[in-house]
Amino acid sequence: MIDVIDYRAGNGPSVMFAMQHLGIPCRLSSHPEDLATAERIILPGVGAARPTMESLRESDLLGALNERVLSDGVPFLGICVGLQVLLDHSEEGDVDGLGWVGGVVRRFPDDVRVPQIGWNGVRPRRAHPLWDGMPEEAHCYFVNSYFAIPADDAHTLATTHYSAEFASMVGRDNIAATQFHAEKSGQLGLRLLTNFAQWDGRGC
Repeated sequence: MIDVIDYRAGNGPSVMFAMQHLGIPCRLSSHPEDLATAERIILPGVGAARPTMESLRESDLLGALNERVLSDGVPFLGICVGLQVLLDHSEEGDVDGLGWVGGVVRRFPDDVRVPQIGWNGVRPRRAHPLWDGMPEEAHCYFVNSYFAIPADDAHTLATTHYSAEFASMVGRDNIAATQFHAEKSGQLGLRLLTNFAQWDGRGC
């Protein structure tokens, strides 16, 4: 069973629709006790970092997420803002994130349209189970004004060019996240979600 976190600020229903289309057992979870039996966890995102962190905190989900992901090693997938809140700090709302992946989140410079909206290339840095069966460059769907800068370059799993190269997929151990919306990225996004449903949390 995959738990899709419903924290009022995310797009859980959109991710649920994609998972149900694939026939993958999943449920929306909005309470910490829901996560006790989660085999995998997805944190989807639409919106800004500060409301996301505030909503997770108000829902008492932070402790349960830390326990299940960091202590128990449950495979975790963040999507869009679900990637950005993994880092230490975001300029968006000047807010601290979960700190699961060291680094910061910055706004795109003024020399490009902000937000980035639409399809862009994603190029893996190295092999990862979530990228199994995917091409050397995949075109995926983005909606983002901010981008992650991991402190350790080894945590950058894939990159995309928008003004400059940025980390469009990050991860370590049992944690992985995409800046692009896998649930809106056509067959390639569905393949990534299928890979996640089979991932045991190793290989990163």
